[in-house]
Amino acid sequence: MSHRARKRFGQHFLTNPRILSRIVEALHPVPGQPVLEIGPGKGALTSVLVASGASVTAIEVDRDLSPQVREKFPMVRVVEGDALELDWHDVMGREPFLLTGNIPYNITSPLLDKALIPPRPERIVFLVQKEVADRITASPGSGEYGALSVGIQTVAIAERLFKVPAGAFNPAPKVDSAVVRLEPRASRPIVDHEVAEFRRFVTGLFGFRRKQLVRGLRELTHWPADRVSAVITRLSAEPTARPEVLEPAQFVALFRELVDEGWTSH
Repeated sequence: MSHRARKRFGQHFLTNPRILSRIVEALHPVPGQPVLEIGPGKGALTSVLVASGASVTAIEVDRDLSPQVREKFPMVRVVEGDALELDWHDVMGREPFLLTGNIPYNITSPLLDKALIPPRPERIVFLVQKEVADRITASPGSGEYGALSVGIQTVAIAERLFKVPAGAFNPAPKVDSAVVRLEPRASRPIVDHEVAEFRRFVTGLFGFRRKQLVRGLRELTHWPADRVSAVITRLSAEPTARPEVLEPAQFVALFRELVDEGWTSH
């Protein structure tokens, strides 16, 4: 059955066998391993996942496509619904799982946020807009480095694996895409209940990315200069540095000092 891609779902179907195989190779499922696929669409990636021997569950929001996937892949459990609204851990029976999908551009950021909410998947491989992939994996001091870079790199090892040109999709999007792999870190520099507040802190400080650290912290915390300077001194940080050059670990250390001093983002 033919299906016209729907803009409201951000549908761009990838069918290139070589690219699809590379995505599954990056995910590296072993036979029988639970895999959650976000947005199977017409089932192109699903087919390669099934061939790998993985135990596949797919979440599909398009009610026209979900029955087609069920019919084509009777061994796949298809859950019809919005991936942003469903509890993925309930869907997967609270078992550890791998996560993958060709992510719609219009909901990439919230899906990334959700993917890294504890308990995190064992491994995540997403096909995303190239610009987003560049931001996820950016280094301090680069133009792409920002709150998204710090938020993800603090809790996961992020890799930009390869580019996927717009022409590989049908219909073709206006921009290129890239495949990223996220491996959640075993150690947790930020405890689970502080993740949301840490993200607010990082986002807030990047709001002053062009200002010196001491000035940005004063505006963020509303503390007097001497109190802010004391925090920076204890961390052996450079007061004249700008937020955009700080490593993720430095953001964590700075956040910890502020919290210990009684600061809250609320």
